[in-house]
Amino acid sequence: MLRPLTAGDAEPITRACADPEIVRFIPAIPVPYTHDDALRYLESARDVRKAGGAAFAIADPETDEWLGTIDLKPPLPRATAEIGYLVAPWARRRGVATAATSALAGWALEHGVRRLELLAGVENLASQQVAMAAGFRREGVRRGGEEQRDGTRHDLVSFARLPGDSGEPVRPYLPWFPGGSLTDGTVRLRPLTAADTDDYQALQILPDVVRHSVPPEPPSPEDARDRCRSAGAAWLDGTMLQAVIEDASTGAFAGEIQLTGVIPPLGQAMTGYSMRPEFRGRGFATRAVSLLVGWAFEHTSLGRVIAGTAPGNLASQTVLRRAGFTEEAVMRGLMPGPDGTRLDDLQWYRLKDTPPRPGTPGGH
Repeated sequence: MLRPLTAGDAEPITRACADPEIVRFIPAIPVPYTHDDALRYLESARDVRKAGGAAFAIADPETDEWLGTIDLKPPLPRATAEIGYLVAPWARRRGVATAATSALAGWALEHGVRRLELLAGVENLASQQVAMAAGFRREGVRRGGEEQRDGTRHDLVSFARLPGDSGEPVRPYLPWFPGGSLTDGTVRLRPLTAADTDDYQALQILPDVVRHSVPPEPPSPEDARDRCRSAGAAWLDGTMLQAVIEDASTGAFAGEIQLTGVIPPLGQAMTGYSMRPEFRGRGFATRAVSLLVGWAFEHTSLGRVIAGTAPGNLASQTVLRRAGFTEEAVMRGLMPGPDGTRLDDLQWYRLKDTPPRPGTPGGH
């Protein structure tokens, strides 16, 4: 239930705003957050309403308990408004944010708002999923769109909903791994995150990894950080899946694997992978490819996964053969090489009905 905010909401607002997740993703919230801060927020909510916006408490419809807040910033030029919300930690994972966002969005679009925007931090995957579940479509990334407490600026993912949109949930083309990871008992695949930045950077600057990268250049520390930080958002957007390959017995970072070049109308994507030297020659890459491609064929509409190797990269070719891929063609001069040169690319494919070879991970 959306209802007016009251003075009685100040106490639960104060408790909620001490939550580390709220502090992390809403840099404007004072730390520590006091009862006086909550009273000032209630006053500012009244100002929002006077300026033509809206601010509500999200409440339990039976008990009237405060569960969060949601607001509509006053309409901007051309009847554009921005929606924002905060949900208490004790009310999460109940669909509260999605229900409140859907309700307020529908009301706003019926009352003259012609474009409704929603912005979420690039690492705030929960908020991005709320936007999609409430019928908002992703439009792009605002680089450096939000200043953090330390003075740095982080990207914001931009969503919007228009009056003509259905409001139905936007389903991600690439769902999350069931239970958060995939494993065959020897390797484990899990999403790449900002916490993996150092390991990811160390892997990507290895000379033999750089040689087979596109382009063949090592990423800067800033590029590696941004790639890890935005990996989850790219996964939700369906443009790229990046996963860490772990040693299932120790949890050690063994490598990384991707699904990229995703083309939904064709039902096609490309896979690529890199392994740390100490984990090579142990079948980890073959297991990782088999796990990821098997998951993709079972949980998405992909019907074809391709890969490319340098003609002389026999180790990677062995991985692909063992994972059920078939050599398809040599593409002359496809890949950029050093100093403006062009390199050949040996292309491989696996179709949905092609199983891994017998005797390999995933085979029989």
